[in-house]
Amino acid sequence: MGEVYLAQDTRLDRPVDLKLLAPESAGNTQHRERFVTEAKAVAALIHRNICTIHDVGEAEDGRPFIAMELLEGETLTDRLMRGSPEMSELIETGLQVTEALAAAHAKGIVHRDIKPSNLHVTADGRFKVLDFGLAKRLTAESPARKRRP
Repeated sequence: MGEVYLAQDTRLDRPVDLKLLAPESAGNTQHRERFVTEAKAVAALIHRNICTIHDVGEAEDGRPFIAMELLEGETLTDRLMRGSPEMSELIETGLQVTEALAAAHAKGIVHRDIKPSNLHVTADGRFKVLDFGLAKRLTAESPARKRRP
């Protein structure tokens, strides 16, 4: 649904990743709403293993955009193409992704699309969960939000 570009935040003078709604989806109200819902879901999450949202708005061509932290590195898909990781790397990956998802669940957000292409390995080896486009907000009545007695 989106295209990601390297861009410059002119107000804060820093590079960012800019996600724009794809042109073929720009006229679809449901796609526009889902795109903005993604931005709101991720903006509610402050965690070292979740990509940070800096801004949301509308581009000059009318397409909505999400400005987020610039992530240098590669997706887990790209990393796996180079060969099988060591067991210690697999464990570290699992721990970091689990921490990110636990933080999201604590805020009532379920990602619903975890896959290697939605996990980014930063240049310093940290994992970041991306693409909350299919995320679902749970209601207060949802079982995932209830605490055990």
